[in-house]
Amino acid sequence: MNNPLDYTQKRTVLIVNSASDALVALNDLLKPHVDIKLATSAEKALLAARYDANAIDLILIDISAPEMDGLDCCRQLKQDGTTQHLPILLIADAAAPADIDASLRHGAADYLARPLHLPLLLARIETLVELSHARIFLHSQDEYLKHLVKERTRDLVAMQDATLRAMAALTQLGTGQQGAPLQRRQHYLAALAWQLHEHPRLAAELGEEKIELLFKAMALYDIGMIGVPAQILNKPETLSASEMSEIHQHVARGRELILAMARQVDTPSPLLLSAEDMAWGHHERWDGSGYPQGLAGEAIPLPARLVAIVDVYDALTSDRPWRPAHTHEAAREIIGSLRGSGFDPDIVDALLGIGDKLEQIAKHYPD
Repeated sequence: MNNPLDYTQKRTVLIVNSASDALVALNDLLKPHVDIKLATSAEKALLAARYDANAIDLILIDISAPEMDGLDCCRQLKQDGTTQHLPILLIADAAAPADIDASLRHGAADYLARPLHLPLLLARIETLVELSHARIFLHSQDEYLKHLVKERTRDLVAMQDATLRAMAALTQLGTGQQGAPLQRRQHYLAALAWQLHEHPRLAAELGEEKIELLFKAMALYDIGMIGVPAQILNKPETLSASEMSEIHQHVARGRELILAMARQVDTPSPLLLSAEDMAWGHHERWDGSGYPQGLAGEAIPLPARLVAIVDVYDALTSDRPWRPAHTHEAAREIIGSLRGSGFDPDIVDALLGIGDKLEQIAKHYPD
């Protein structure tokens, strides 16, 4: 194929005609104006087009020629991945409209009826070649733009992930946490979500992409804890009413921080929307006894219901200033006792079904 942006250079045309006299006549007619390649059968045309697909600009087929099925030739050329991009111009008898219609349905770009008029034939060749080259050029530009979008998206995702990791590290620093508790909770959440992704009631909200999004969003669920004084977080004695009130404020603070992030982007972010649900709702309880809104049942967003049980499970199996960690078995018993009161019963059942997996995650991401 010639340069698709240079319309001044000579075109290369493959002429297909089984009648030698007609082939010679077409060759003589066009040779002063275009470069010619000749084929006397559909098989030879297909071979020639495959071999020189990048050099040929157009294929001219005489569908009225005897001893050659021009329709089949057209069909084969358009079904072959190497030659299907080449425009096909038909020469046909004016008295055979059925053949013309059939050829156009098989992928031919246009046709001319005898008698041939050279200026019209050359103009039609040039028009079809220009259209074909423009189409190829636009396709290449489209593929290039898709590549750029893919590269830019990958860069943005990497930047987003780095920002989330930084925010998570800031949260841990502000709360005095050590080790990898957030990563552990993220993997608890992912394992739980995968356990539920075919559940009749919950599967619609737990596709593969959504689970990946929830995993990332969980980096922000407890960001509001940054504002809670360390002496309250690490106090070994029972907290006072005012101290408990301070703890309770972290969900509103976290939500406001996430909303502030959301206001900095031009379009709604599914990740930040899920993070907001998590931050605002992970202390709600299935029976309506939680805070800050006292939501119950499925009025609590699913991301919050998942994080709620993961957050409690991780807290139970971690050391606290006022008590040592529970065993995983004991933690599961406590979670099980809260089925249908503290937590969504189906999510409790799922967590109890992946006990071994949760213990493996805990070993991989210790405090």
